[in-house]
Amino acid sequence: MASKRDYYEVLGVNRNASGSEIKSKYRKLALQYHPDRNPGNREAEENFKEAAEAYEVLRDPEKRRIYDQFGHAGLEGTGFSGFGGFEDIFSSFSDIFEDFFGFNSGRRSGSHGRRGSDLRYDLTLDFMDAAFGTETDVTVDKMTACSSCEGSGCEPGTHVESCRYCQGSGQVSRSQGFFTVRTTCPKCRGAGSTIPNPCKECHGIGRISVSKKVSVKIPAGVDNGSRLRLAGEGEPGVHGGPTGDLYVFIHVTPHEFFKREETHIICQIPIGFVQAALGDIIMVPTLNGEKPLQIPKGTQYGDLFRFRGEGIPALHNGRRGDQIIQVTIKTPTHLNKHQASLLKEFARLESKKLSTKLKNILKGDSKETTGQRISPNP
Repeated sequence: MASKRDYYEVLGVNRNASGSEIKSKYRKLALQYHPDRNPGNREAEENFKEAAEAYEVLRDPEKRRIYDQFGHAGLEGTGFSGFGGFEDIFSSFSDIFEDFFGFNSGRRSGSHGRRGSDLRYDLTLDFMDAAFGTETDVTVDKMTACSSCEGSGCEPGTHVESCRYCQGSGQVSRSQGFFTVRTTCPKCRGAGSTIPNPCKECHGIGRISVSKKVSVKIPAGVDNGSRLRLAGEGEPGVHGGPTGDLYVFIHVTPHEFFKREETHIICQIPIGFVQAALGDIIMVPTLNGEKPLQIPKGTQYGDLFRFRGEGIPALHNGRRGDQIIQVTIKTPTHLNKHQASLLKEFARLESKKLSTKLKNILKGDSKETTGQRISPNP
């Protein structure tokens, strides 16, 4: 078992420090290590308890005299064994914490204000609703203060009573020789109070589960994984604490034609090989309806075209991305005899043209440049 540090060292004061100096030093440490300022920090919790224990001894003239003369062993003989938990600390120093922080901690009866829980809702959106924004209602289940007992947990007309077993401290002490062991009160479970007549509506909990409809405004441009925060739409706080928040997580249904890449949208358009060879004007679907696209002569499979400003609005500034159109060339099927004859004649002419070009290249008469071999990177 680790030995306790010197109480004067804990508070950072010398052994001749005055009561006001000790209180001032403790105030600084209590502010620094207060559990509400360090949620989940075990080291801060231990420092907070250690400082409280040191202050409890050094602020009391008799305990300080015994400690100065006999050290920690002398205090054990008086039955002082430190604090069992935060409830003991706030109970003992309730007037001091009111002076330090501007409010009464109320932890003596377990009524310290605690922030309500945050809630999560998963919302599935249509691709177009995500692109342009929408407003929808969602229904969330949450715990809220019981209207019958107004959150007290007591049947109307009755009230909370101080626990008689622990006299409201939330802790019970048991002496074992020179040692005193403090444990959580088994009757009130550390609350320091009991409810003799629990509310029939909430069974003494003080809260009930309700369903609430909440309006959610979806901004244009949200995407899969986007998270919207609705402040104050979570569960209510306990004992006057602030209400939690509602977080709406967005899931966007894929579109059958458009695909999204950041603020751009991608689509594929099939065209015939005659359109690719001779050029054409085709109508292309966009988020805002159809728009004409000029297909130039000699368009190849996979060529890309762009409609500027026809994409998704950016969340931070509303500026829209582009629509990228990739053309694919569709090979005709089920040709009739006349069509097949025309294609054969076309193929014959193409073959003759290619043969002539190759002969000119071999003779060195061609004015066309040939490709150059690219050296590999060193």
